Amino acid sequence: SFKMAGSVIKKMDPYFPFAKAVENYAKSYAAMGINYAGATMNLDLLDRKNKYSNGFCHWPVPAWVKPDGTWVPSQTNFTSLADPTAVGSGLTALTTLMHEAGHAAHFANIRQPSPLFSQERAPTSVAYAENQSMFLDSLVGDACWRAKYAQDLGGNPIPFAILEEEINSTHPFEVFKLRAMLAVSYFEKALYELPEEKVTAEKIQSLADEIESKIQGGLSPRPLLSVPHLVSDEASCYYQGYTLAEMSVHQTREYFKKKDGYIVDNPNVGPTLTNYYWKWGNSKPFLDLVKELTGKDLTGDAWVDCLKEPVARRIVREKREYEEMLDKIKAQGSGTPEAPKDIDLMMEVNFVDGDEVISSTTDGGLLAACKRFEDFVGARVASATSS
Repeated sequence: SFKMAGSVIKKMDPYFPFAKAVENYAKSYAAMGINYAGATMNLDLLDRKNKYSNGFCHWPVPAWVKPDGTWVPSQTNFTSLADPTAVGSGLTALTTLMHEAGHAAHFANIRQPSPLFSQERAPTSVAYAENQSMFLDSLVGDACWRAKYAQDLGGNPIPFAILEEEINSTHPFEVFKLRAMLAVSYFEKALYELPEEKVTAEKIQSLADEIESKIQGGLSPRPLLSVPHLVSDEASCYYQGYTLAEMSVHQTREYFKKKDGYIVDNPNVGPTLTNYYWKWGNSKPFLDLVKELTGKDLTGDAWVDCLKEPVARRIVREKREYEEMLDKIKAQGSGTPEAPKDIDLMMEVNFVDGDEVISSTTDGGLLAACKRFEDFVGARVASATSS
């Protein structure tokens, strides 16, 4: 695990300052034409004592259209466990933001005649919900995205040499992530097929070891029985949805790459996702939506092609896309992302820390709220490092 992430994460850390995570997510979404259709979002991003130990997004008020045509915008609560003083916290926070904000954008744009079409439970599928968020957080790993949005506090983009080191360190092992995902589902299948009289603690543990060895080639650094979905009744048989979603992520990325040539800052992304994936809610099956957008049935082909891409070829491709983005920025007349007066994602955002409201877009707009959040984080980091 350290070989795959440890040393390079330290080198990347200055280019993913935690305090800039929200601003970079907002700018990236805005450039892709994504909006929240009048929603309200409460962001509780920082860890604190006794805070629930998980990041998630939920909707006390789902979006829907009343019989008289009145639009009811969603209300979203979004929480994570960021520690700004930890190495890698900025990259983790940004990835989490891109992921959970993808869920929020999806559920904010469901336009159906009942709130039942825009809630998280069945018949909303795991694969359908996770496809949206995983597609958007996948961009954080793209070199062209990082060329524009991964900058140190001086405005310098992350050097490609660091990205090349990361590719060399991680890409050869990506298939193990696939195998780890499959192992959870195969373990559940084997577990539920056990005769009742054989369901003992000892048998469950030995079965987990057996599945790990068969699927992953040996015992996993993340033991199967440590996966929380397996011990939560509401998340049973849930994990296979992640595998289906990842298949769809790669197929959707392939679609945009073939149609438009790029995804990052592509203004067609938001409208396309809204019209083909988001607005339908659970009124259409997930597999039908994927086929309607991409023009073909869901398969793992695009994912497998990504895994099979040789490291050297991956580096050449990512470097080309990285340099093309830098050229685009230079052509716009600036070496840093454009700085408009404000960004309108068509939502009210409140930055909170528990009951404390740090800042809100109702007072000066999104970028001003981001700046006040940045100052709040800076003061907290200064206090933590001085004590």
